[in-house]
Amino acid sequence: MIKIVAPTLEEAYKKASQAYDCSIVDLEIDVVQAPSSGIFGFFKKDAVIDVRHKKESIAPQKSTVSQESSAEDAVITEIRQGVEKLMEESCFDAYVKEVSIDANGGVYIELDGPDAALMIGKEGYRYKAFSYIIHNWIKVKYNLTSTLEIASFLQTQRESIEKYLDQFAQKVGEGGRVQTKPLDGILVKLALESLRMRYPKKYVAIRTLKNGRKVIVVGDFHKKEEQ
Repeated sequence: MIKIVAPTLEEAYKKASQAYDCSIVDLEIDVVQAPSSGIFGFFKKDAVIDVRHKKESIAPQKSTVSQESSAEDAVITEIRQGVEKLMEESCFDAYVKEVSIDANGGVYIELDGPDAALMIGKEGYRYKAFSYIIHNWIKVKYNLTSTLEIASFLQTQRESIEKYLDQFAQKVGEGGRVQTKPLDGILVKLALESLRMRYPKKYVAIRTLKNGRKVIVVGDFHKKEEQ
């Protein structure tokens, strides 16, 4: 267990994540002292937390489980507040529908509202921008991955690319090095993730064409012949 002192709980959580080189949801955190700004600069208190990795605990007690849940809830609350502030500062009429931890330990964020279609933009370019901003903020601050959904756009794109990849599988089955059709935006990421899951023993990588568009290349790994 280590003790961490920082001006705010957010900074303390970040230091804890960096100290153990893992996501904050993998840590057990006990808030020893909450931060306080004091009065006119006097009596200011830093945040103090005790931290240890969950793997260090052989038989966690009920109170420990409660602390873990509390730390996770605090992170989710902070992320929700951050995304809500982003929506307030934007010109779009939208709201935060859900913020939660998904099955892979990442943060799932769902937005919706009258301007959802405008937030997605033509061919998903605005969606990609929002996703990039939110992903980098959460990764740097909490060391967590994130997935952004806007009015079922991501689910629709995933279903679309999966149908295409079902047909593309025939080319892969024929052997040799093959590549997908040119893809844009979020489809590149979804196709890459799906193909790596489908073909864990094959070489799967992104290739950028001269016009800037991208394709996913699938082929066999080449092993050096034994001497």
